[in-house]
Amino acid sequence: QVQLVESGGGSVQAGGSLRLSCAASGLTFGTSAMGWFRQAPGKEREFVATIGWSGVSTYYADSVKGRFTISRDNAKLVAALQMNSLKPEDTAVYYCAAAKTPFSGSVRILLREYDYWGQGIQVTVSS
Repeated sequence: QVQLVESGGGSVQAGGSLRLSCAASGLTFGTSAMGWFRQAPGKEREFVATIGWSGVSTYYADSVKGRFTISRDNAKLVAALQMNSLKPEDTAVYYCAAAKTPFSGSVRILLREYDYWGQGIQVTVSS
């Protein structure tokens, strides 16, 4: 059974930082692209960042580019999202997701391309 468990969320003031982690089990982590999505109240779930198998290929939403960094540790089966210079508009439930991909450089940005999802974790940024 595949499990993705997020941790590291919480409340922070604008300009602060948080680091989200996603611990994976039950899947072939080393051949899965990993992604982070978020959903604010009353809005649709949106793409935040993705990373390919090897960690070399990454892609970010324009809204977080330059502030967020996605990474992964294949030995520990963990993906992370370092969030700096947080803004109130970053407030949302953040979800970790995994997508089976054929190539190490493949990344995924669409919700429907992901096979597994975590339960989500709240991030609140106050002004």
